[in-house]
Amino acid sequence: MKKISESDISVIIPAHNEARHIGNVVSHILALHPDFEIIVIDDGSTDGTGDLAREAGAIVYRHPYNIGNGAAIKSGVRIASGRVLVFMDADGQHDPGDLDQLIRHFPEFDMVVGARSNGGQASKVREFGNRIYNRLASYVTNFPVQDLTSGFRAVKADLARNLLYLLPNTYSYPTTLTLGMLRSGRSVKYVKINARTRKAGKSDLRIIKDGVRFFMIIVRICTFYSPLKIFLPISMGLFLVGLAYYAYTFFASGRFTNMSALLFTTSILIFMLGLISEQISQMRFEKSEGDRFV
Repeated sequence: MKKISESDISVIIPAHNEARHIGNVVSHILALHPDFEIIVIDDGSTDGTGDLAREAGAIVYRHPYNIGNGAAIKSGVRIASGRVLVFMDADGQHDPGDLDQLIRHFPEFDMVVGARSNGGQASKVREFGNRIYNRLASYVTNFPVQDLTSGFRAVKADLARNLLYLLPNTYSYPTTLTLGMLRSGRSVKYVKINARTRKAGKSDLRIIKDGVRFFMIIVRICTFYSPLKIFLPISMGLFLVGLAYYAYTFFASGRFTNMSALLFTTSILIFMLGLISEQISQMRFEKSEGDRFV
């Protein structure tokens, strides 16, 4: 990939009823980087968000109704012309002054993510939850994931389009994009940023509902790219439980019970299912990689 210039950058900003902030965000970006392509996806706003973004100098693409943050990102990726795509929020949480920190690492890295400090998290509960997700994602990818859910990131456009089919329509698109990039063997870098707290209103993220969604996405992507990461621990756990139960029944009554047999059999079946899934995943991945170079 050739050296990146400002005209190669497209900034994609999903926005839903962000009339209070969107004009300032767009104007600030253009004041620092006048050659950037700024694309605001008006996701069914009813407060004139799209008009204000257009007046500030952005290209505006409007959804007829609110589809979701991830759907807005996907629309932006489809229409962007830049070789590097930057995703950021419309509510002023992300400082346009941090854009240079992301862009300077291209084309060396495939994706650069702004990792928030603890003070940039919305609440202590969410901060604790993000730490759990970061550790689980690190296990899945064998890579130290510092901020799994950060929406402030830059990625090479061709790679983003290759993973577009995986992205959900919800707020969990950063999770999917991160895991998809890492499990595809792409290079990812984290840089520290100081995200601001929301200036008004409440976050649309619901801790329990979206927490479960994030967890399921991690599991889904893991089974999509490396199924044994899920199947093997379950298989080993059942085997160890069966072994412990067999030891208990052997010393207590001197016999091998049906429950022990069921646990051992189940652990073997899950392990074999994991092996088969791993082979299918590898063949699918090799085929999709080959198709891109045909």
